[in-house]
Amino acid sequence: MSATLTTAEAPPPAPEERRPSRLPRWATRVRRPAAAVAAGALLFLSFPPRPLWWLAVPGFALLGWALRGRRLRAGFGLGYLAGLGFLLPLLVWTGEEVGAGPWLALVAAESLFVATACLLVAAVSRLPAWPVFAAAAWIVGEAVRARVPFGGFPWGKVAFGQADGVFLPLAAVGGTPLLGFAVALCGFGLYEAVRVLRTYRAAGAVPRGPLAAAALSLLVPVAAATAARPLVTDAAEDGTATVAAIQGNVPRLGLDFNDQRRAVLDNHARRTEQLAADVAAGRAPKPDFVLWPENSSDLDPYRNDDARAVIDRAVTAIGVPTVVGAVITPATGKLRNTLIQWDPQDGPVATYDKRHVQPFGEYIPMRSFVRIFNKNVDRVSRDFGPGTKVGVFDLAGTEVGLATCYEAAFDWAVRDTVTHGARLISVPSNNATFGRSEMTYQQLAMSRVRAVEHSRAVVVPVTSGVSAIIRPDGTIVRESRMFTPDALVAEVPLRSSLTPATRMGPLPEAALVALAAAGLGRAAYGAVRRRRPATA
Repeated sequence: MSATLTTAEAPPPAPEERRPSRLPRWATRVRRPAAAVAAGALLFLSFPPRPLWWLAVPGFALLGWALRGRRLRAGFGLGYLAGLGFLLPLLVWTGEEVGAGPWLALVAAESLFVATACLLVAAVSRLPAWPVFAAAAWIVGEAVRARVPFGGFPWGKVAFGQADGVFLPLAAVGGTPLLGFAVALCGFGLYEAVRVLRTYRAAGAVPRGPLAAAALSLLVPVAAATAARPLVTDAAEDGTATVAAIQGNVPRLGLDFNDQRRAVLDNHARRTEQLAADVAAGRAPKPDFVLWPENSSDLDPYRNDDARAVIDRAVTAIGVPTVVGAVITPATGKLRNTLIQWDPQDGPVATYDKRHVQPFGEYIPMRSFVRIFNKNVDRVSRDFGPGTKVGVFDLAGTEVGLATCYEAAFDWAVRDTVTHGARLISVPSNNATFGRSEMTYQQLAMSRVRAVEHSRAVVVPVTSGVSAIIRPDGTIVRESRMFTPDALVAEVPLRSSLTPATRMGPLPEAALVALAAAGLGRAAYGAVRRRRPATA
């Protein structure tokens, strides 16, 4: 008896997806690379300060069209182009004061992670329900990029562009990995739905299975985000606190603002004293505590009596606990980027040292090698060292979690403060180095996502702006202008319950990595089977 299938038993071939192109040959060759670059550009445009979060969905749809069915090498190349289209404009602020070299080097390196993620997308793109595996593959790329090299660089995670989007409630369910996965899945599902309809239209009947899978990929993320909305609340579980964020401003923009460290300190002290006068005159409510930004005192108050006297005078005037951002300069060893809890009676009573210091900003890896390409590395003449303890200050009875500037981009750095009891989060920052670029708006969006992720109010005091006070539902209640002295005062709810995202921590990301691995294993098994010689 023959082992071959009869004609009646053989599955019908799928309708041919490819159609003769009417485009010139050169246009046919460049359309996928052009689509990859355009997809990256749409992802960039979905980020703040533009309220165009929804552009990420067609961005992923276009990327899906460029990658589906491509070989691995082509997927990597197209992904690299997408990374350039995305990260070149997104990270242009990194060259604001140091020139194009570091900016281009960073983009070239980070685009490799996008390219690798797209290679994985191409590998799983012929599987049934491939948008699910492809979206998980994208999260694999983000997960690796957030960890290596030098501790990672998660800036530009898709989730950080969704602070105004309909998918935001998913941050409370599974953190930034689940939020980014939902956006990518919706985009890939949109392309797959269009592809299925176009592919089978000529056959006169659309198969229900592929169309249903595509429709679910498109609709389930939206439905899940809608179902998660009850998790997004700004109800006060533990009362409220009145908080003040001080923005003192800097003497001038750019890297050289540090040359006027005393002027920066005086600006923040002066603005705090002015707030104290406004409180005494009844023009402003009295805060329970005050938050200064990172680098508000680059003069070490432990070694500089004059700086200590300035801070003491300002904190005594306002009369409440104040968090001061300072650079600590021990006689030996590395510098410390430190937040100091300053009491009006007892002075400095607690400290938090930034745990994730910024490579090439606060310390220089491979200094002698990097100096060959850019002499600006010598501006960082003494490296900063990382702290080891989680930062939670008790300020007038309110536990405040601390994540200094760059740390807000890292999931673990913010979550740790909440699991250690923080009922409110502060993200003191210093963005003066980056001028009037979009950097400060991108960072503010991160804090808004973190507010929803952990259901905590977030206060963002910045030296030069934009400072803001954010409620646990991600809405901004007070916001400053850039390079304008200000004191933001607002009453915010305090919360102690933990969201599913806070409870699970890295588990959602690990589950998505496992999902991507399952898809890759299935794709590899299918490839091996196709390569086996035919047997009777």
